[in-house]
Amino acid sequence: MITSKVSSTVPAEKLSIDEQIVPYKGTSSIRTYNPKKPKKWGYKIFVLSGIDGLVYNFKIYTGSISPVPGQPDVKASGNIVLDLLQPIPRGVWHKVYFDNWFNSPLLQVTLWKQGFCSLGTVRLNCVCGCQMPPDAQMKKSGRGTSVIQVTEMDAVELRVVKWYDNRGVTLLTNYAAVEPLSTIKRWDSKGKQHVDIECPSIVMVYNKFMGGVDLLDSLLALYRINLRSKKWYHELLWHFLDMLLIQAWLLYIRDFDLTDSPRTKKLPLLMFKLEVAECLLQKGKTIGTKRGRPSADVDELYKVKARKGPTVKIPAKAIRTDQYGHFPEFGNKKGRCKNPGCSGICKVFCCKCKVFLSLKPSR
Repeated sequence: MITSKVSSTVPAEKLSIDEQIVPYKGTSSIRTYNPKKPKKWGYKIFVLSGIDGLVYNFKIYTGSISPVPGQPDVKASGNIVLDLLQPIPRGVWHKVYFDNWFNSPLLQVTLWKQGFCSLGTVRLNCVCGCQMPPDAQMKKSGRGTSVIQVTEMDAVELRVVKWYDNRGVTLLTNYAAVEPLSTIKRWDSKGKQHVDIECPSIVMVYNKFMGGVDLLDSLLALYRINLRSKKWYHELLWHFLDMLLIQAWLLYIRDFDLTDSPRTKKLPLLMFKLEVAECLLQKGKTIGTKRGRPSADVDELYKVKARKGPTVKIPAKAIRTDQYGHFPEFGNKKGRCKNPGCSGICKVFCCKCKVFLSLKPSR
């Protein structure tokens, strides 16, 4: 159900593929161990996302990776890329970015024939016949040195670029190149100052568009559901609940930026999750449109009232206006009416919102 929902979103032009770890130290047959990750134990999920963190497809790693039906076999890591790209339309020339665990010349050729541009770091032992100078030799030429080699494989032009910064970085692509060169700042430990070094275009493009999954991981880590359980599937359930909330928030941000609303009204992630939780707990069914003249904006009047002194928090607007279950109750205690335009004291309160409201013929 989740994959069908995220796959229905119109994909962006720039796509990145990477793995994420769902932390879990319990007993499970699909739990993995990766000593290079901050969270070493957990479930591995391969994710296809845009540069803004929106997920378009994902696949849980279960220990075996088979070729995709109807697709050529490009080894295990390449098969994952082809599997994740299944809902993406062919021939539109989306640009796909991934790291050296996925990248290979055979995958690059396959993606180009299916209408995808691709770029990623690569291990030199995966590129047969490509001789690049060692790091020690490039270090003598200075930081910012780059070397490019071009070849043709199955009528597809491939480019391998090695760039030396603090160490050598090798990239393989079927569309990008070295030119135009850019200038970036790096810290020189010997001179104790920042210096300008040359950076190829292929490196700048990779650094700019590869971080979609990393952005998603950073948002997940902010307010992750921390419920300990011995059930192996609970951690995946909490993870996907968090991921879906973040997807909803990212879509909300994208639509909000298209409006002329002031930025101060944009809900941050924490407030967005709190409002969703509050609405899920209390919101009922809509029984029809409200009749009569529209009332003043309660939220704006409430903010004015809150500036004058301490006020009790009122429910979210989605709860106040759902027209379900808001029945008056009479209590023994008295309280001031929470309607911003009223200063009366009464014993009547809303049984759902739990706030005092005075009943008058005028409202």
